Amino acid sequence: MKNFYFLFIAILVVSACNNNKSKTTDLFEVPALLDRSEKLQYFNEWSDTRNKYADLKHKLNKDPHSIDALIQLTNIFITEARITGEHGHYYNAALKTIEHALEQKKLTDNQKFLALSAKASVELSLHSFKNALETAKEAVSINPYNAQIYGALVDAYVELGEYDKAIETADKMVSIRPDLRSYSRISYLREIYGMPDEAIDAMKMAVEAGSPGSEEKSWAALQLAQLCLRYNKVNEAESILKQLLSERPDYPFAKAALADVYIKQSKPMDAERELKEAGSIIPEVAFTVQLAELYKKEGREDEMKTSLKQVLAMLEDDMKHGHNMSLEYAKIYLEFFNDADGALKYIQQDRDMRPDNIDINRMLAKIYLLKKDKTQAEAYLLKAERTNSKHPELKELKSQVLEI
Repeated sequence: MKNFYFLFIAILVVSACNNNKSKTTDLFEVPALLDRSEKLQYFNEWSDTRNKYADLKHKLNKDPHSIDALIQLTNIFITEARITGEHGHYYNAALKTIEHALEQKKLTDNQKFLALSAKASVELSLHSFKNALETAKEAVSINPYNAQIYGALVDAYVELGEYDKAIETADKMVSIRPDLRSYSRISYLREIYGMPDEAIDAMKMAVEAGSPGSEEKSWAALQLAQLCLRYNKVNEAESILKQLLSERPDYPFAKAALADVYIKQSKPMDAERELKEAGSIIPEVAFTVQLAELYKKEGREDEMKTSLKQVLAMLEDDMKHGHNMSLEYAKIYLEFFNDADGALKYIQQDRDMRPDNIDINRMLAKIYLLKKDKTQAEAYLLKAERTNSKHPELKELKSQVLEI
């Protein structure tokens, strides 16, 4: 009887341990929503985001398996990454959350589609383009009638240099829903195929399709301004950016683009001011690179070196958080350190992953120009020109190849 009693107690203890283990397994630690800087707390947007996050966190604390809550939370993290520049925190948070959603056993087809769409978006942002393509394809197999997922496919095909497939997919996307997202993809492809004026027209349509003051419309207006600036429509770019900043004050990406306008207008002090203000709002590595480029142009070597240290630290942090920054590293080693071999080492990952991408081939042409290897430079320049792109760098690279 005594032995039976102890056996009974042991069974209870084991059972309790298993129950506790089950509860612990069921718990999902909701990633944090970071506070935005004061200049990013636009209108009701930030308070709406905080309230939505609090509601979703409460739901997940009660039910860690709420698939809809997990998907909605992932989309908040994706948006916050874009707005705040806190990529390391938010993309990891988004991946953790959406993977947890996809692990649930009772996903409906629509839930799985939405989860895969969100995951593809994160993978694109992390420059994991092959994974993004496969994820987007899986989502399309579930729902071939949603325009947004075709946007992810277009982006993946473009980054991988599969431009014919990108055009076919963009046509499908715009036929389903002609809106800001589809017009912007049409714009990208027109520029790639050497039609900058038509690309500008399509991006204008994207801007017109957006809601005033929204982050989406601001982003489209930024792309439009950058297009105009790239093809020497400086005054038009400046006008677009100032209008954008009147609708969305302190939008850091617009400030950084305005700095490029001021550089074109030989106003380095104004450019420096805009870049420093942009960098004080969000920790975006591109802003610090622009500052370093400005200091290099102005012959301010000590300030350039300080900026470069910050750039390398930021790139390292991004890489630690799973963000592929190999192309960005290659640019730094080529443009600031004059180190062709270092640049080549870093771009190898992208060359292997997307050998037909014209931007990658343009960078490779620049690297081999520095190495004085005319044969390789010509070969990569030929691949960079295969879509008849009118990118301003191409003309300069052609003349440099002839001088070797």
